[in-house]
Amino acid sequence: MYRGFNLKIQEKFTDEDLVVGWRLFEHTKEKAEEALDSFLLENSSLDGNKLMEKWFPNLPCHVFLSHSRNDFKQAITISGMLYNKFKIITFIDSVVWMHCNELLKKIDNDYCKNENENSYNYEKRNYSTAHVHLMLSSSLNKMIDSSECLFFLNTPNSISTKNEISQKTNSPWIFSEIATSQIIRKQTPKRLRRLTKSFSATEMNESLRTQLSVEYELELSHLTDLNSAEFLKWINTHASSPEDALDNLYEQKSINTKFLL
Repeated sequence: MYRGFNLKIQEKFTDEDLVVGWRLFEHTKEKAEEALDSFLLENSSLDGNKLMEKWFPNLPCHVFLSHSRNDFKQAITISGMLYNKFKIITFIDSVVWMHCNELLKKIDNDYCKNENENSYNYEKRNYSTAHVHLMLSSSLNKMIDSSECLFFLNTPNSISTKNEISQKTNSPWIFSEIATSQIIRKQTPKRLRRLTKSFSATEMNESLRTQLSVEYELELSHLTDLNSAEFLKWINTHASSPEDALDNLYEQKSINTKFLL
């Protein structure tokens, strides 16, 4: 990951953007068709690495978009607009955590049900949930690491407080993604290595249903703010490639204005 942006926009994009975004989402969302039995090892345990490869694919993307599940349609539309304009491929974290719910239900139905009852064993459910959530977290971290940019879609759905100084989120996945973006290795694209600011670790989804309300302090100071006017200004620039478009964004926000020695 090279840079992260705190995206605060309210624009309503076109239906065409939504259609393209949805098509891209369906394309990147791999359907896991194999039965869980195909992942069994000789000792009757499940092969966690193969499960992750199938259910949580590591896809090549330019942008990782972290968002609230309630902003799913807006996230889809933004991805369609970025592809329509710049051919930028956006990874929407819903691709992964939707798989999480599907996979967990399959495992629980096969391994966690009480005998002769239509209920689940509490301890077995805790065990299965821990493993699937670990797979989910690992997959999201890999995607953040491999994407050039992270966009955090900052809306009232993703932020639970209106205080600009102390912002909180109810989403454990948004908290995890933003926290990861703070500490993950910062990789300057080869095309920018001679023309970039050196930048510190302090420069840089969602959500599962829950009855329990838990809030997390959300540290956003390492993300570069990108408001509606700035976003539209960037969208209206000319670019010959996704990389060229991202370079325009970095230049617009004065990120790469100093030669490294």
